[in-house]
Amino acid sequence: MNFPKNLKYTQSHEWVRIEGDEAYVGITEFATTSLGDIVFIEIETEGEKLDKGESYGTIEAVKTVSDSYMPLAGEVIEVNEKVLDDPSLVNKDCYGDGWLIKIKLDNVADADTLMDNNAYAEIAID
Repeated sequence: MNFPKNLKYTQSHEWVRIEGDEAYVGITEFATTSLGDIVFIEIETEGEKLDKGESYGTIEAVKTVSDSYMPLAGEVIEVNEKVLDDPSLVNKDCYGDGWLIKIKLDNVADADTLMDNNAYAEIAID
């Protein structure tokens, strides 16, 4: 499986790409493989400030429905409309066009609490 080095990861299988005081958030290749074919994504939290660990939306796959959680506290400033229109983008390109939300971080330093790719690989592959 692919876990890019330039990203941070959570135990709930979200990835984070920090860009200044903002971050793009999506789900990992491990998560997409576990969920199977994603058929619907619901994210209605744009403009809301959420704490780390709060659900920002749901992902529906053929097998199950799963909540997606904030990896860091902040405001959801953008939802990727492309994945709302075509949820299969998450399966096809989870680290690129398949990102889910963009957030304005409350505290950039909190990103240091997230896992690097090696630490995440250990929990994902176990």
